[in-house]
Amino acid sequence: MPSLNPSPAQAWWLLAVAGLLEIAWAVGMKYTEGFSRPWASAAVLAIALASFALLGLAVKSLPVGTAYAAWVGIGAAGAAILGIVLFGEPATAPRLASVALIVAGVIGLKLVDG
Repeated sequence: MPSLNPSPAQAWWLLAVAGLLEIAWAVGMKYTEGFSRPWASAAVLAIALASFALLGLAVKSLPVGTAYAAWVGIGAAGAAILGIVLFGEPATAPRLASVALIVAGVIGLKLVDG
């Protein structure tokens, strides 16, 4: 099996997709109802596995600390925003400002470790 060694630019794209998948599985957890719904649970686990796999590929070319922090940041910000949109969670100014800080941190990591 050939080894995939992405360039740093490709690794950032892989990381972005991994982060989007993290949002999907994090939000999907709500639909598993504590992993009591088999199909929703299986979907969440499959999406999580895909997210981890793409993160694993990204860290072949990016510093692990940068990649992990960006992955978590994308997931955390996206899950917080979708929590507001889908589940009516509070959209207070401090909460939105905190999400903006997370997004700024991910952008900062991209700019610094590019």
